[in-house]
Amino acid sequence: MGREKPVLLPKHKRLLKELGENIKLARLRRKYSSSQVSERANISRPTLLSIEKGSESVSIGLYLQVLVVLGLEKDFLLIAHDDELGRKLQDAGLSTKLRAPKK
Repeated sequence: MGREKPVLLPKHKRLLKELGENIKLARLRRKYSSSQVSERANISRPTLLSIEKGSESVSIGLYLQVLVVLGLEKDFLLIAHDDELGRKLQDAGLSTKLRAPKK
């Protein structure tokens, strides 16, 4: 049985594509070859190219490995850093369940 490919909305695919493009630009600015980055991140070159294309099938851990090689791992901490909606819900006193409902 093969793995099912995740299904994303077009706007979410564009976000991943933009992330991949940003990673590629960061690599090019540092004048690293794709072979250098893939070797340092301990991934294959085709996987790096998938990351730079914004592939949704690549694990988030591999994205992080590439960011570490590029010295951008602190950018990873900015994801969901300012949770504006969550803060508004918290301020409004609305309770949220600790777990998702069972299907």
